[in-house]
Amino acid sequence: MKPLIYKNTLTKVNFSPPLHETQQRGYAYEIDKHFVHFYGSDSSLWVVSSGLTTTEGKSGTIDDWISATFGATDVVVGAREVGETVAGVWRPGVFRYEDIRTALATTDSDRHEALQSVRLLLDRLDELFLYVEPGPASLNTYSHKTRELLILACTEVENAWTRYMREALAPPSGKDYTTNDYVKLLAPLFLSEFQLTLKAFPSMAPSRPFHGWTAAQPTKSLPWYDGYNQTKHDRETHFDKATLKNCIDAVAAHLVMFSARFSPYPLYNEGGTISALFAQLFEMELKNCKPESFYIPLIKFPDNPNLSLIVFDSANQKIVQPWTVKPFSL
Repeated sequence: MKPLIYKNTLTKVNFSPPLHETQQRGYAYEIDKHFVHFYGSDSSLWVVSSGLTTTEGKSGTIDDWISATFGATDVVVGAREVGETVAGVWRPGVFRYEDIRTALATTDSDRHEALQSVRLLLDRLDELFLYVEPGPASLNTYSHKTRELLILACTEVENAWTRYMREALAPPSGKDYTTNDYVKLLAPLFLSEFQLTLKAFPSMAPSRPFHGWTAAQPTKSLPWYDGYNQTKHDRETHFDKATLKNCIDAVAAHLVMFSARFSPYPLYNEGGTISALFAQLFEMELKNCKPESFYIPLIKFPDNPNLSLIVFDSANQKIVQPWTVKPFSL
């Protein structure tokens, strides 16, 4: 069973302000005796709100129900079955820490190890900003410190890429993996959607480190990675490729790879130095994303549930069913 996905234009339940004004997206399916709807936002990280689960006893068709109850427009069918996820591929719909573990098939140990590398890169970037103020005039600044950070950040990104290729059991096209192989991760990990903004530096354009990555030019179409390759292999000739801009984009790319695997939420909610540094430096959002790719939880009621139109938090009522996790593949 795949969900219907649509825009909300109407609120029939008693909420002020009307829910469709703040929760513009809807996700619906039907179970034994009920139609089920989840509200969701269409900005920032595009949260699918299990805390705003809406159900009503079935009468007529689900298409009629979402039209009459939520003013559904632009209706499409979801790409995945309700309750289904892919291991290591975050999509809106996974929010709570337990879901990060179960729906994404990750462990606390995996997450802790990955966060340590995030902390290291954020520390280095924050220190760099003490000496070079990010802004249009400084983006082409380079030094041994920027080169060091660029190489470190890109090495971490390569490690993440390689892990996904191995999990997909995808052999390298040559002796070793290269960007000819890694670019195959762009679509299944939704990497081009992620955008990061340097909050304290409003003159800086947002970074979308994977936007424009193409199989036709898998290295050149990532300027920060191309710069890393050049300055790593020939510092004397290409020292000037280790720019501040390439450093920022490379660190952003590592944050994207972390978020693709563990969701962005540990960056905000882990606590301690990591979340403080991330919150000080960055804001993350999804751009031009496809809601049909989101993960929609499956709920199951006990006997004799309420058939009236109600809104409630399905997660707190322990009726959300375990996720069905599919292996990552290319």
